Amino acid sequence: MWGANWFPDEQDIEFEALINIRPRQNRSMIIQDEKICKEVERITRKYLGDVNS
Repeated sequence: MWGANWFPDEQDIEFEALINIRPRQNRSMIIQDEKICKEVERITRKYLGDVNS
């Protein structure tokens, strides 16, 4: 599970969340793996892309 923030008005994603810190895989709150970022973005836009505040 990965965390990100969705900004509906801007239709923008920020890949930063405390849940992303993992000692062996990701040492930052920001998702560091570009492949994972793209997958999180794809899923987020699929389910929330039409949601506005």
